Amino acid sequence: MAHRRYSYILLFLLSFCFLQNVWAQHGKQKTAVDTLSRGWNQTIPGSFSSQSGAVFDSIQINRFLTRFPDFKNYAGEINTFYKGRNYAYAWFDGGRLIEQAGNLSNRVLNLQNEGIYKSAPYQKELDSLMYITSSRKNEPDIQVELMLTAQYFAFSNMAWQGMNSEVSQSAKWYVPRKKMDYEQYLDSLLKEPAKRLASADPVYRQYEMLRAYLRKYRSLDAQDNWTAIVIPLTGIKIGDTSAVIPIVKARLYKLDDLHGDTLDHSYNIELVTAVKQFQSRHGLVVDGLLNKETVAALNVPLKSRIKQILVNMERSRWLPVSLNTDYLAVNIPEFKLHVYHADSLMWSCNVVVGQTVNPTTVFYGTLRYVVFSPYWAVPPSIVRKEIIPALKRKRGFLSANHMEITGYEDGLPVIRQLPGPENSLGLVKFLFPNSYNIYLHDTPSKSLFGESSRAFSHGCIRVQEPVKLANFLLKGQRGWNAEKVDIAMHAGKEQYVTLQHKVPVFIAYFTAFIDRNNQLNFRDDIYHLDEQLTDMILSGTGSY
Repeated sequence: MAHRRYSYILLFLLSFCFLQNVWAQHGKQKTAVDTLSRGWNQTIPGSFSSQSGAVFDSIQINRFLTRFPDFKNYAGEINTFYKGRNYAYAWFDGGRLIEQAGNLSNRVLNLQNEGIYKSAPYQKELDSLMYITSSRKNEPDIQVELMLTAQYFAFSNMAWQGMNSEVSQSAKWYVPRKKMDYEQYLDSLLKEPAKRLASADPVYRQYEMLRAYLRKYRSLDAQDNWTAIVIPLTGIKIGDTSAVIPIVKARLYKLDDLHGDTLDHSYNIELVTAVKQFQSRHGLVVDGLLNKETVAALNVPLKSRIKQILVNMERSRWLPVSLNTDYLAVNIPEFKLHVYHADSLMWSCNVVVGQTVNPTTVFYGTLRYVVFSPYWAVPPSIVRKEIIPALKRKRGFLSANHMEITGYEDGLPVIRQLPGPENSLGLVKFLFPNSYNIYLHDTPSKSLFGESSRAFSHGCIRVQEPVKLANFLLKGQRGWNAEKVDIAMHAGKEQYVTLQHKVPVFIAYFTAFIDRNNQLNFRDDIYHLDEQLTDMILSGTGSY
């Protein structure tokens, strides 16, 4: 249980997080997120005192846990930690509290800044002890010492690991959560400060950036009533002037989409540029027009956006460690496939995902096979609901759709569609065996990729650039090049190719995320997965 509960802490020492750059690349330039974080994003992990002269009797730990029994779940970790330090004080140096003690205390006492609406154990006692200790000089206090260490473990459990696996599974999140060796973390934690890595919160990088925007949006909500913007019934065209234009500009300015004059009444090029950026961040058609969809997105209450940020901060806590290899990531609400090598984004493309009634599952798989000119084995549910009624309505339906019956099972015909350009899977599919029967594939219905909302499939994921994906997966594999891929795709004969290097595939669900340009994005909750998790967060009922 200890290994599972504290596995997130180790990530700090590994220095990278899973899918660290799936929707935001790590760069050196200063960003809006950097500015938002500066001055309040105090760090605490791995920053203990290196002194060894001041020590205490190990019996003090048992006395402390008897007085504060809610920390008994951390007894093993506390004892292991101090045994490795030979029971030297970790939060005092020269009798004074080190800076990180105040940082930890501030974060424990302000858990809502972490998107957590549940109190850590003994917050009042921590506050009182810190106040009393601040007036003392050159005198380490064992109660303060052990309270800080216990709070450190409690905080890391809540803020860096998040709610337990029962909660994530109830939220239909089946991406496996990381498993790390807690003892390895402690070994690294006890190294000399100069040998430790730079301090950073041990969670997927999206968490830190979303946390910065959580603070910004809470500040906006406290200052602005966010009343609905009403566009005249006649509409507003580019080049028009209107009294509502300054209101629109002021809102876009507050949301960091407009950087200029907010008082001008004209629908000028500066406003068009700002509207396009806003539309892009919200997954809308990017045309620069103040249409119905754009105005509706501008009018979404800030409290609703704050809830979206909170939910996706929690999801970020669940993500496993990064992989130093090729991997694929699909963000369902974004309708995007992202192709990565380690932390470098190679390219992205549009995808079509499952309809609300046939949702694509949030899970992890390992891509093992590329199948050229595939058959499509029609799922029994589609045979029952769609094919059989169509057969009754129209003779010759099977031949017209290049289908054939290969047998019967459980009273249903077993039907498959022949390889070729009309095949529903297109000219290639990509298999990562899983119990959900979900895979990536080509499609003959190319027009759907131009839609802004692309939830049309029966659950599988249609890829806009299947040729590019096939070449990416087979790069360096002996006997394969772009020409051979093209021939295999149009051969009309099914061919399985086993990948020499298996590729992880992560199907994720983020309705708020930071993109490559360090801009906050929102997407619709197409599968209605946010509400239940939001309720657990805000009510503090989620188990940790």
